[in-house]
Amino acid sequence: MDITVVGEGSVLAVPDILRLHAGVEVRRASAADAFAAVRAAAARLAEALSGAGIAPEDVRTAELSLGPEYESYPKVAAYRGARGVEVVVRDLARADGVIDTVAEVGEEARLNGVVFEVSSPAAALREARVLAFRDAAAKAAQYAELAGRPLGRVVSVSEETGNGPQPLTMAAAESGASISAGRQTLSVRVRVGYDFA
Repeated sequence: MDITVVGEGSVLAVPDILRLHAGVEVRRASAADAFAAVRAAAARLAEALSGAGIAPEDVRTAELSLGPEYESYPKVAAYRGARGVEVVVRDLARADGVIDTVAEVGEEARLNGVVFEVSSPAAALREARVLAFRDAAAKAAQYAELAGRPLGRVVSVSEETGNGPQPLTMAAAESGASISAGRQTLSVRVRVGYDFA
């Protein structure tokens, strides 16, 4: 006979990378005009990001679309073209400047959100793993005591990790920054099986 328990451990870590979702969007009378206009706006955005110090490998195309918008089907009112990019900002002190750079591209510019990440979560996850295993051991010991039986050796261990995206949070007004990385919770759940005599 054995007993299986689930332990949980969480630690807080400070994100050091920002993924900015941005892009350009245009509306024109024809599909060809819309595509040409969105291509030109995307080129201006790419040039602006490069001027802000973003390396080409830190910009990834995330959206490319072109299609009609209807006044009343099947009558087409305009054609919408859009191109979206995911921009990796590796120096959070420059994040506001990069966001301003996108906004300055012009009326075609779009800002679609941010996600903060911890670039090297290994140390935090090691700490969370210790907490999760201790939690599992404490639960197993309690069940053994309640059952009036000795708790045996560990016979199985399995783990799942969780690291959800950090949403945009507003900084304090006096800081002058438009975003704040805050802190991110890194969690580990561990399933531990024990012999249960």
